[in-house]
Amino acid sequence: QVQLVESGGGLVQAGDSLRLSCAASGRTFRSYAMGWFRQTPGKEREFVASISWSDSRKYYSDSVKGRFTISREHAKNTVYLQMNGLKPEDTAVYYCAADYRNKVVATQPFEYDDWGQGTQVTVSS
Repeated sequence: QVQLVESGGGLVQAGDSLRLSCAASGRTFRSYAMGWFRQTPGKEREFVASISWSDSRKYYSDSVKGRFTISREHAKNTVYLQMNGLKPEDTAVYYCAADYRNKVVATQPFEYDDWGQGTQVTVSS
């Protein structure tokens, strides 16, 4: 099992950038893929991006492709989500999650094993 803690959310204006961080502890960081999801009230949790344990494969939803970048720093057991060109529709609670089966192309919440508590991102127009 792994413990995940997100940080870096906040209130920004449209067009601004933010970098979210997700610090992992517990299970060996190199042994699992990681993903980012987001959720707004009344809606299902939405896939944003994922990265393989080796960093060799990354996958993005169409809504963020070209604007967001997922990366991971093994020395710090941390995965990042760099968000550029933010839009009001990016407003949500963002969650990181661990995928022990290393599927990478895992876009459904049930495919992930452990989750962080979330961090709020609000983009004003």
